[in-house]
Amino acid sequence: MSADNPLPLHIRRQGLDPADELLSAGTLTRVTVGSGADAESAWMATGHAVVRQVLGDHTKFSTRRRWDPRDEIGGKGVFRPRELVGNLMDYDPPEHTRLRQLVTPAFTLRRMRRMGPYIDQIVADRLDAMEQEGSPADLIELVADEVPGAVLCELIGVPRDDRAMFMQLCHRHLDASLSQRKRAAVGEAFSRYLLAMIARERKDPGEGLFGSIVAAHGDAVTDEELRGFCVQVILAGDDNISGMIGLGVLALLRHPEQIDALRGDDQSADRAVDELLRYLTVPYAPTPRTAMEDVTIADKVIKAGESVICSLPAANRDPALQPDVDRLDVTREPIAHVAFGHGIHHCLGAALARLELRAVYTALWRRFPALRLADPDQETTFRLTTPAYGLTSLMVAW
Repeated sequence: MSADNPLPLHIRRQGLDPADELLSAGTLTRVTVGSGADAESAWMATGHAVVRQVLGDHTKFSTRRRWDPRDEIGGKGVFRPRELVGNLMDYDPPEHTRLRQLVTPAFTLRRMRRMGPYIDQIVADRLDAMEQEGSPADLIELVADEVPGAVLCELIGVPRDDRAMFMQLCHRHLDASLSQRKRAAVGEAFSRYLLAMIARERKDPGEGLFGSIVAAHGDAVTDEELRGFCVQVILAGDDNISGMIGLGVLALLRHPEQIDALRGDDQSADRAVDELLRYLTVPYAPTPRTAMEDVTIADKVIKAGESVICSLPAANRDPALQPDVDRLDVTREPIAHVAFGHGIHHCLGAALARLELRAVYTALWRRFPALRLADPDQETTFRLTTPAYGLTSLMVAW
């Protein structure tokens, strides 16, 4: 961090782009994380090849975020605080392998496609609300902030009468502006709801996420693992998708010649979604990796115990991928981007995210073919909080 810009280097943005100082920082460089007495030195990777190497090597890099004397030594058990139980990003093999194998069948492409009609209806309902609001309207408030939560409730199997309350608890649980005491109280209430729901699903499994997992695996997955996994799914599936909806619409309105790709066949729309994911890359970085041994990468030695922050937006704008990666081109052949991470921690919900984004983008321009920025000269306000980039509002007209 610097006096001029207090934000950590890896989350700095300039509009729709990673900040110049991030892109020019170097493929693998030293950075300072935190400030004052809490300041620590770490590595930051921005090059696409280096990011893939770090994220793809789970034998040399760990995702564990808290180490304790009770951690695994000589075959003993692993200590993990409750808030990290079930969070796959805090698990290394073989623990990660076991838990991921239990939950992966709930996220198969076939199962996600069965969510299609529900997603289409959710999107249609939100576009109805936007139309009723009248032109101009805030796309973020009426669509981007509403669609992901509704889809998550359908995925998890939250009863319809509970969904408003559930999402309120969820948002407050993740609200960094609340005091630590308030967040703890909300988090406890959220956990109680999830555990009660899991208990019901164990007695009578439904078709949602919990029901499908307990029906297939029973006691092989614990209640606390299911609770923690659900929190991770919500964290990844809410802010990330909300950010992508808003930023994707803004990017297309700034490049109107590319909107036609969304009016073509599914393949054209899927290619457009993939390019928007690469170009915008709303997650700043996955869980930092800790080197478990000395590792030489890009002619630099990362010592055992040192952390590596992988900048996903910078990696996806690496000129080594293609000479024109700074240009949005929704017709280009898909690039092997890292917007969903890489390696064993590649996002489980990638297929659902793509399905959701395609549904929103295509339905939006089908319903509002003349969609435009309400005031092209108005300054756009961006959401700079972690873990995902986004917009605080986007006024559109039609």
